[in-house]
Amino acid sequence: MVTTLDLNFIRPRTIASYLVSTSRGPVLIETGPESVYENLKSALATNGVKPPDLQAVFVTHIHLDHSGAAWRLMADGAPKVYVHPNGAAHLVDPARLWQSASRIYGNKMEELWGRPGSIPEEKVQPVEHGQRIKIGDVEFVAIDTPGHAGHHHSWYAGGVVFSGDVGGVRIGRGPVVPPFPPPEINLEAWADSILKLRALEAEEIRPTHFGAFRDVSAHLDDLEERMYRWAAVVLDWMREGLPEEEMIRRFAAMEQEELRQSGLDETGLEEYEIADPAWMSIPGLSRYWRKFHPERLEDE
Repeated sequence: MVTTLDLNFIRPRTIASYLVSTSRGPVLIETGPESVYENLKSALATNGVKPPDLQAVFVTHIHLDHSGAAWRLMADGAPKVYVHPNGAAHLVDPARLWQSASRIYGNKMEELWGRPGSIPEEKVQPVEHGQRIKIGDVEFVAIDTPGHAGHHHSWYAGGVVFSGDVGGVRIGRGPVVPPFPPPEINLEAWADSILKLRALEAEEIRPTHFGAFRDVSAHLDDLEERMYRWAAVVLDWMREGLPEEEMIRRFAAMEQEELRQSGLDETGLEEYEIADPAWMSIPGLSRYWRKFHPERLEDE
């Protein structure tokens, strides 16, 4: 059984953790940021769980909205956190991770993400692609899924894929949107990751932002179509020589229009903006085009 824990980051339905029941005890997937750790503890307690009761903690990647509270869980008695090999060192020593994030969020770092903390190395378990971790009667499989980040796993267990951010952001009745933050966006790698998710033939997909969806194939179709289309629009703007501020304005307007067309109201728009700020997509996609396809920046 999987229980969605709403971490109430700024408002409900923006960041989830997932509590998975096993015959040995509960397992947590995603910790959310340190800033809402008390919300996580409260949600666990509502389900009769304290941090030492957890048999394992899995994170999809080390972005702070996904793993920022991992150190608090370990300090409070959780046994071990399982993470992509490219992210493990940053959980042991988060200095570079926080420095990098500070360049994006500036003086809002503590308000948004809380405080940094390190995890003892013996409590951080790097996991390779395809590795299987059996906990009680549930087997968790690590699927290397870069594209959103180079340190990204999706976790597969019992017909459910916990897709982190590579499976897109989808809230309520809204569409699936691709989060494009800097600095590691790679559309080719992302497309390969979507193929890996399709190959699982999962019964359900659970993105961290936010909830559970059973139309897995249609979900991935929607994600892939929008990923390529939005990236192509940004490429056209870059060819026009538009300044970043104007591209951000246009991107936000384009996204909001698509969300409204799907039937979302202002509350729905706010949920999406908190889960996936539109302004982050322009530096993320701009870096992708300049790094991987500089030749396409010339007018065709």
